[in-house]
Amino acid sequence: MAKKIIFGSIWLVFGTYAFLLAPPNRPDTFLLIQNLISGRLEGINPTIIALFNIMGVLPAMYACVLFSDGRGQKVPAWIFVILSFGIGAFGLLPYFALRNPNPKFAGEKNWLIRLFDSRWTGFTLAIAALFLVGYGIKAGNWTDFIAQFQTNRFIDVMSLDFCLLCLLFPWLLNDDMSRRGMKDARILIAVSVIPLFGTLAYLCLRSPLINSESTQDIAST
Repeated sequence: MAKKIIFGSIWLVFGTYAFLLAPPNRPDTFLLIQNLISGRLEGINPTIIALFNIMGVLPAMYACVLFSDGRGQKVPAWIFVILSFGIGAFGLLPYFALRNPNPKFAGEKNWLIRLFDSRWTGFTLAIAALFLVGYGIKAGNWTDFIAQFQTNRFIDVMSLDFCLLCLLFPWLLNDDMSRRGMKDARILIAVSVIPLFGTLAYLCLRSPLINSESTQDIAST
């Protein structure tokens, strides 16, 4: 119950801020989003380009955990993963509130779980994130970005959404580690104190899922 209250409160506070307290929308916001989606990037601050694109990497990082975590949950994880690609933390926080502890994985891996359980997927996401972060830092205009953060609701909320997604991941880590037989507490600490890059390193190096049904069958023979 406490977990539901915590994540429900975060969702409510973030939503209240985004719609009522954040800076106002600018008239050119919709055009900016259109241009970012279509790749017409001329004149757009590279920091904003990098941030917008990394907001597609973050939901994919969560998918690497949630598709296996959703096995055995009462609520289907894939719905919230899809929502997160469009609305970020707004789509994931309800799942955090509704999910139950799930330290075991049972059944066969379907193609989706196999894809997002692969270390190659982790490496691909890590390369994409490193490129985007490097591009945003090196080529970006930070004075302009700070000014837009202070005056543009889209940039402001997207930036806070990025921070929230980076910070929430460790809440899923204990169960994901248990499903893989990983017991080193230093991993959880590292992922918690090194947001984003700690998570990416974990996805690149974690052990494969252990099928608890197979383990039980072996133990019973």
